[in-house]
Parts: sequence; C-alpha cells; structure tokens
Amino acid sequence: MGRPSFETRPAAAPQDEAERVANHGSQPMTRAGWIRLLVIAAAVAVLEIACRVGWIPVTVVIPPSAMATSLYDIIASGTHWNDILVSLRSVVAAAVIAVLLGFLVGAVIHAFPVVRGAVEPLLASYYAVPTFMFYPVFIILFGVGSGAIIAIAVLLAIVAMISATLTGLDRIPTVLGKTARIMRLGPVERAFRISLPAAMPYLFTGVKLAVAYAFIGVIASEFILSGAGMGYAIAYAYNNFNNREMYGLMLLIVLVVTVVNTALDTVDRRLQARLRR
Repeated sequence: MGRPSFETRPAAAPQDEAERVANHGSQPMTRAGWIRLLVIAAAVAVLEIACRVGWIPVTVVIPPSAMATSLYDIIASGTHWNDILVSLRSVVAAAVIAVLLGFLVGAVIHAFPVVRGAVEPLLASYYAVPTFMFYPVFIILFGVGSGAIIAIAVLLAIVAMISATLTGLDRIPTVLGKTARIMRLGPVERAFRISLPAAMPYLFTGVKLAVAYAFIGVIASEFILSGAGMGYAIAYAYNNFNNREMYGLMLLIVLVVTVVNTALDTVDRRLQARLRR
C-alpha cells in the first residue's frame, strides 16, 4: 500500500504576507487619490470659468491660470527667492525644535504618571487658546524677526508632538518590555532597540502634525512680525492691491505644503503598514 499523499502548499513568507497586506491597504488610497484629483480639477475648472465669465470679479479672485502664470514669473524673476528661503528656514527650524522638544517633554510626562494626570487635561484643551496672543511677549524676548516667528510656530506645533509621543509610548506592547528585561537591556539600549521602533508609527504622526503647524505658525506670524518671508510678501502685495502677485505667492505656498505633506504621508503609510505586520 502506498503512502497517502497530502497536497501541501508552502506557507507565505512573512515579507510576502506583509507586502500583500500593504498592497491591499494601498488600493483604496489609490482610488481615493484619483477621486481627490478629480475633485480638485473640477473645482479649479469651475473657478477658472467663474473668473473668466465675470461671475467673480478679478478684484476679488484671479483665474487659476493667471495664478500659475504669476507663480512662473515669480520663480523666473527670482524677486522673492529670499522671502522663500527665509520662510523655509523658519519652518524647518520650528519643526525640528518642536519635534525634538515635544518628544523629550512627552517622554518625561509619560515616565511620571502623577505629572501626566495633572498635565494631560491641559494638553487636551491647549488649542482652544489662541497662540498668537502671546506675540507681544515673544517680541520682547526675541525681538522683531525670525526668533519670535520660530517661537510662535514651536508653541503651536509642540503639543501635537507631545500628544503623539504619549500615544506611541502607551501603545508599546507589554511583551516587548518583558523581552527587554529577559535580555537585560539597559535603558538606552531598550529605548533604541525596542521602544522607539515600536512607537515610531505614532511618533511620525506627531511629526506630520508638527510640520503642518510649523507652516501655519511661520506664515501667519510673518504677516505681522516680519519684514521678510512669504507671509510678509503676501501682506505687502495685498496692501498694494497687487492681486496677481499675491495669488501667485499663495499658490506657491499651497504647492510647497502639498509636496511636503505628500512626502510625509507616503512615509507614514509605510510605517503604518509595518505596524500591521
């Protein structure tokens, strides 16, 4: 009698399974992306028609095609390159400070439950306070210039990173802590080999929010606190009734923020896919 045969199928490799899950999760995003592009294109087309026909006066909004032409002239002429660099430097500085300081503060709060119990309700209501009301204080401390602008942007962005740090450290599986004790890892080694990799998807969400708030804080502050930067250039064009240049600069900010956010979102999706493995 022959040995009974069983048809076996090799198990999927963990990497292949992770890729399958990631690809499955990316399909709805791709569909949503196409829908998003269609909605944006339709909105731009409607605005273009409304401006060209005269439903919207050019003194209020110029056609999107005129905005694009103005943006091209701004970049080609180089008249606002210094303003662009000033704003981007301030955004990078504010985002880096907010991320690093927010992570450190979040880690300290997480380590002391009593402190967390006292501070967490304040963090939950933090964004109900209008941050820009503190700008006279920052002018006294840092003077009129990039220092006060960066300080306001950091104040606006740091709480998002603190909250993300608390969430990320809370979500570290208990089994990883037991593994660290079994392997007798020190605090530093445990942080870099276990805690940070496990919390990274949540921490990166905080990084995304910090960058977004840094853009908001810098551009908005430049309207009132600066003699340079894209916010200042937009305010100057507005005060001189130069709608064409104003909307060109506004389009530039929208494009820069969209590119940065898309890049960060791509990294975030990869981290979230890794979390689902």
